[in-house]
Amino acid sequence: MTEQAQKNVYEIVKKNNAIMDTKLGIIEQNSLALFVDKDLFHIFNHLDPSNEVDMFAADRQVSSVLSKYFSLNEDVYAYQLWTSYFTFGQMLPQGDPTQSDIYREAQEAGGKIVWYPTYDFVDMFDQPYLQGGKLDFRYLFSAARYLDFSHLNYSTLEKMDVGVERPVLTISFKLEALRSLYEDSIPESSSYLVLNEDYKVIASSDPDRITQNYREQWLERLQQEGSGTLRMTLDGEAVIVCFDRSAVTGWISVVWTPESALVSSLVPVIRTSSMLMAVIMGIMAMVFAYFIADKIAKPVKELLGAMRSVGEGDFQTQIAVRTNDEFSILLQRFNRMNEQIRHLVTENYEIKLKEQEAEIQALSMQMNPHFLYNTLNVMNWTAIENSQQELSKMLVCLSNMLHYTSRKDWGAVHLSEEMEWMNNYFYIMGVRFEDRFTTRHEIDPRLYEYKVPRLLFQPFVENAILHGFDQIETGGFIHIRGWIEGGTRYYEIADNGRGMSSDTVNAILFQESSSIGIKNMIARIHLMYGGEYGISIRSVPDSGTSVLITLPLYT
Repeated sequence: MTEQAQKNVYEIVKKNNAIMDTKLGIIEQNSLALFVDKDLFHIFNHLDPSNEVDMFAADRQVSSVLSKYFSLNEDVYAYQLWTSYFTFGQMLPQGDPTQSDIYREAQEAGGKIVWYPTYDFVDMFDQPYLQGGKLDFRYLFSAARYLDFSHLNYSTLEKMDVGVERPVLTISFKLEALRSLYEDSIPESSSYLVLNEDYKVIASSDPDRITQNYREQWLERLQQEGSGTLRMTLDGEAVIVCFDRSAVTGWISVVWTPESALVSSLVPVIRTSSMLMAVIMGIMAMVFAYFIADKIAKPVKELLGAMRSVGEGDFQTQIAVRTNDEFSILLQRFNRMNEQIRHLVTENYEIKLKEQEAEIQALSMQMNPHFLYNTLNVMNWTAIENSQQELSKMLVCLSNMLHYTSRKDWGAVHLSEEMEWMNNYFYIMGVRFEDRFTTRHEIDPRLYEYKVPRLLFQPFVENAILHGFDQIETGGFIHIRGWIEGGTRYYEIADNGRGMSSDTVNAILFQESSSIGIKNMIARIHLMYGGEYGISIRSVPDSGTSVLITLPLYT
């Protein structure tokens, strides 16, 4: 019972840490988002501290931004941005907070979050006139971070001007957030401590220890181990000690419970119930042992034999299921698992064969690209000497396209590289078809932070030019859009060509067709990102075609 109680208390300590880590982890993530907040960047980069009207207007805007990030967390007591000239956000009687240890440590951390342990508000901010008052915020602990704002303007990262004071974000929590978590969950007669690495008490069942340094030899061992359970004697009493370290703050939570308080009331009940249960179970065992032994042993033996065969490489092994009980479920799961393993082995073998075929095919098609680059370069200079500027530009575009497509690495590339290749392609095709079509790009700047499969747009654009515009002389239009929505990247290639019937669309997407490039791109997307991402085509005859590509928010 003592061992079980020890496990239970340890789980409570870890659960309390996990709950607090979840809440504080959200605060930490939200504080990171402020680094690139566009509104805060513009407010502090252009704020005039000498203009009182601008200061109060900025305070309202900053309070609104901070509220968006932190007001929904019920444990947050106050959220502020500290500067030497003003305190933005919720107002507290702090005097000049930039003279506090919290501000100094945040400055020294240089952008890394600082978790400052519980402190006396009056002492921290040197406000002795509050000493005799009843403050509901007397004891707080805080998270602070030095904010050097930046802003991504299209593809350019803008930073705050030199000489502009960077604020310090401070998120404060009442001690009650920790106190209620432990006092409502640990067993009666238990005591608890929350310490930082310097043995400063953040929370305790003994109020006199809060904000004090409490360093004992037994606590040093706990600090070294980080998490676990111990049995020891404290003040002449045998206790169970359970402890765990927070992954967010690095603080260690310690709960110790007297062993006598856990088991003293349960010993008589346990003794009686154990004896009674032993008698009943002995009788039942004698009655049912004969009947159930064969029922249990036989399927287990079959399963062990089948597992031995699978271990030797025979994935065709299947066990006949004759009953309708728990063992039948186990045997069915084994059969299904073995079948899946066999399919995976076969699939892996096929993939290896395809990879070897691809390598052989790639080797057979290799050529020296330097010869082509040198030849195109000679042709380009010949065109320039003969004042054929358009031909020269076409040769340069073709050289860039060749260099892009002849790279050995066919992994993902940055969107900017892909769009540069498409611009070269559009120029050559525009000259070839005598300006039969025009193009427009509308790309969300955030998408330039992610990579895409190489030649993502080319097969769809080529399909639009060669087939969509084959019956028109002018007026063709291709629109490439990109946006982010709900954790997914979307890219759309739309044209006003002659469109396709639903049968043609289905043949391209789901059947064997001549659209090898589109088939290849669909297969590459599924291979790189999974079957939930891919391509959909919406087309209306004589009205145009729209191709929608969906990719995840990772590269």
